[in-house]
Amino acid sequence: MLSAFNDAFSLLETLDSNLLEIVIVSLHVSISALVIGCVLGMPLGALVAIQNFPGRQIVIVILNSLMGVPTVIVGVAIYLLLSRTGPLGDLNWLFTPKGMILAQSVLTTPLIAALTRQIIEDGWRIHGETMSALRLPIAAKLKWLVWDCRFSLSIALLAGFARAISEVGAVMIVGGNIDRVTRTMTTAIALETSKGDLPLALALGMVLLGIVLLANLLTSVIKSFAERRYG
Repeated sequence: MLSAFNDAFSLLETLDSNLLEIVIVSLHVSISALVIGCVLGMPLGALVAIQNFPGRQIVIVILNSLMGVPTVIVGVAIYLLLSRTGPLGDLNWLFTPKGMILAQSVLTTPLIAALTRQIIEDGWRIHGETMSALRLPIAAKLKWLVWDCRFSLSIALLAGFARAISEVGAVMIVGGNIDRVTRTMTTAIALETSKGDLPLALALGMVLLGIVLLANLLTSVIKSFAERRYG
């Protein structure tokens, strides 16, 4: 075990090219999925938070339920969509980073939407009557609430990023874990551990843990700064 850790640290110190490629693919796919999840999920969550419409509670239940959907189910669904006989087969995204981004976006969007809905709804309880009295349009209400809750929404971003960067089931199915093409940190860790290549698996695990800890630290710093400055 000690030898495996020493070899893992050696890979990190020498910036092993194979390790770097895996990390870059992981970050590219996860950050792209996070951006898509924010663009789609935040407006959806904010709209559900402030609007009363028929079926609103059903939408909330669906969003909350999708937060915990098994990732392999999403992987299979996206695989069927992107397969040659599927409706999106002409895109040729199966076993490519684009297909992996699509799968991770399906996972991150409802999570971000559900968390955004809760955060914005809390802000709406405080400012809703004032905004209604001012007869502000929906777009203005959403813009103001998102800005007012921007620091709290960093939690939704962190959760979405953690969901994407730690995903293994869906990206394994859709991406195929192809070396130097669609191999991410999580899929590589699973593969290398099964092969007995513990140094690379440990090195990737350290990088993954470091990225998650850094994201958590950044979120904590932002929230602490906001609390000191804005109360």
